[in-house]
Amino acid sequence: MTTDKSKIAIMYDFDKTLCTKNMQEYAFLPKVGATPKDFWEDADRLAEEKKMDRVLAYMYLMLDKSRNAHKSIRRKDFVELGKDLEFYPGVEAWFDHINSVGNDLGVEVEHYIISSGLREIIEGSKIFGNFKEVFACEFLYDENDTACWPKNAVNYTTKTQFLFRINKGILDISNDDDLNRYIVEDERPVPFRNMIYIGDGLTDVPCMRLVKLNGGFSIAVYKDDVTKNAKALLNDDRVNYVSEADYNVGSDLDIVVSSVISKMALADMLIRETREQKRALRD
Repeated sequence: MTTDKSKIAIMYDFDKTLCTKNMQEYAFLPKVGATPKDFWEDADRLAEEKKMDRVLAYMYLMLDKSRNAHKSIRRKDFVELGKDLEFYPGVEAWFDHINSVGNDLGVEVEHYIISSGLREIIEGSKIFGNFKEVFACEFLYDENDTACWPKNAVNYTTKTQFLFRINKGILDISNDDDLNRYIVEDERPVPFRNMIYIGDGLTDVPCMRLVKLNGGFSIAVYKDDVTKNAKALLNDDRVNYVSEADYNVGSDLDIVVSSVISKMALADMLIRETREQKRALRD
């Protein structure tokens, strides 16, 4: 019988999935004298006029508006913004609780962020230490610790590469050689069947769909009342389930995720035991 623990990975979007709105809207936009409506409209307009990726457009605007407002664009200043983030009910205690659920079932639960938000802001948040890795947008900083170039830009399609990185255990995003090298499915650290993806919107659709199609479980969360978008994701079979973004123990989301972990743990145990039996009979 196998003794090493199976791994289950939960991947989260960040903005409006764990925190209640886009992360720039808590402290950054007030700091540079911009409203959310104006900032996102400016980003959309810039992307359309210059034929830019929308993520690169918002990153450019963050630097441009900071300079125009005579605000620092050093790394530590962006990280400092993370302390003002507000999370949905139960988020801060969620990770320890879910880890405990996994431990009781004999599996190891790993948590990841896959976000089009800014990694630096996430780093400054209360929950950063709960994640094995955070894949998000990030600036490159010069010798004076000043942002000078987009280092990583994560949009709705590039998000999917991180599912394969988690699947294969290749978390260093500069390592493309190992990511693209063939690895037998049984030797991959986190099979797709052991993945749960939690997100809120259309930018999460490729990840939600990919996880669901490969035997994992995708959940669309919403604030207060189920949205038209969440209903469409469920009706179009892009997700397995929709739930209010309430992460408290005993909530609908908790019950669903705990049940899915239980199902995955049992299925993985049977698969691993069958594999060992076949190996023993061959020997």
